[in-house]
Amino acid sequence: MTMENTKINEPLITKKDIFRTNWRWLWSSQICWNYERMMSTGYLYTMLPILKKIYPEKDDFIEMMSIHNQFFNTNAYVGGFIVGMDIALEEKSGIKAKNAVIGLKTGLMGPFAGVGDTIIGVILPTIFGSIGSYMGLKGNPVGALLWLLVNFMVLFLRFGLMPLGYLQGEKLISSTENKLNRITDAAILLGVTVVGGLIPNVVSTKVPLVFEMGKVTLKAQTVLDEIMPSLVPIVLVLLSYWLLGKKKMNSTRLIVLTMIVGIILGGLGILSK
Repeated sequence: MTMENTKINEPLITKKDIFRTNWRWLWSSQICWNYERMMSTGYLYTMLPILKKIYPEKDDFIEMMSIHNQFFNTNAYVGGFIVGMDIALEEKSGIKAKNAVIGLKTGLMGPFAGVGDTIIGVILPTIFGSIGSYMGLKGNPVGALLWLLVNFMVLFLRFGLMPLGYLQGEKLISSTENKLNRITDAAILLGVTVVGGLIPNVVSTKVPLVFEMGKVTLKAQTVLDEIMPSLVPIVLVLLSYWLLGKKKMNSTRLIVLTMIVGIILGGLGILSK
């Protein structure tokens, strides 16, 4: 069976499939978490039953497995929404949606991580944890029950995000019928914009060299900033991206290489934080 001959009134992905996938994400979203690909293994494991139904062709199945095993990192509590949208997109367009899927994951994982980490990781524990612990110190058992109740509510809301993401993904696709290329371009543009915007905030590198000749003092970093703000971080990111394209280079080796070069150049006074 292929995507083209699937009956319109018989959706390929059922509510039962979404339910099972949701459980996979709930328990396994961060299995084999590592610094090279972070949540990619959990994402791939979550999507495997869906991929088997959507891609009967072996080559397509392997290609999408490879795509879903690429770097992915977001807040696990809200990440199910991204998975739901991904499922809707792949169900509708199959292998044609691979670039849109990459852009969707890249573009949404950062913003969703910020929202999830802030609300679920900081605000809720701070407010209700403080109230619960204060009540517990006063000998009131309601404090412990309050904390348990909040966690159960978060779990319930988390379980509802994937079906919601799937529904929203269906609406997005239905409203832009026959416009997959536009969705793909928009998703890729969003991902590139997010990554580009993170460079000056995450990569902090300066050139502290100062050139003096008589009464004239010239700071290298000032000159570079006049050419382009955050020029050095951008060059380092582009260089890293280029190195990752080399056959024997992976992210772990690149991290070690960056540390060694950074220590050497920092010791020589060429680069600083």
